Amino acid sequence: MSRPYDSREPIVFVVDDDASICEGICNLLESVGLRAKTFGSTQEFLDNWNEDMPGCLVLDVRLPGITGIEFQEELARSGINIPIIFMTAHGDIPMVRKVMKAGAIEFLTKPFQREELLHGIGQALETDRARRVAWESERSIQTRFQSLTSREREVMNLVTSGMLNKQVAADLCLSEITIKQHRRRVMEKMQADSLADLVRMADKLQRLIQASSNKR
Repeated sequence: MSRPYDSREPIVFVVDDDASICEGICNLLESVGLRAKTFGSTQEFLDNWNEDMPGCLVLDVRLPGITGIEFQEELARSGINIPIIFMTAHGDIPMVRKVMKAGAIEFLTKPFQREELLHGIGQALETDRARRVAWESERSIQTRFQSLTSREREVMNLVTSGMLNKQVAADLCLSEITIKQHRRRVMEKMQADSLADLVRMADKLQRLIQASSNKR
């Protein structure tokens, strides 16, 4: 009897219309302590997908209705950033180049060695973990920035642009003492250890704003 899934632990999602392949991979993964969920189609995977579930996708290239390569493109358009390991019995160099250029972690040719699959999955899970850590950091910075008042945001933007307190005071028509008070609250709310730390946060916020603007 399989143990219940814990959303905090990574899951290896396997999509292949060959039930024997799915079963074999599932047994292998569970034998080394990895959680696995198998699906016979891409739609079945999407119906069960939740972005809060960490993990990676082991995807067959040849599937009924839609190819694995087309599905990789569909996931990218949908903003689903799950690391993918492709597997196929009929691969070629152009195909490998295309999926790897699009961000695939590995391309395995059936029959492959268990070590090859486990190595690829290890890389994929680490990629997903690093991405989620970065995403949590970004979300935390955004939440802290949103806690600032409009005036504190102005002060933060000017201070991190390189202006001195007296220059910020003159620009905002406030006293230097008031600017120092705002600056102290900004440092506290943003949980910045130093001005350099605050500048890094400001740069990251700017990149996030730019990335969001480019998606529109």
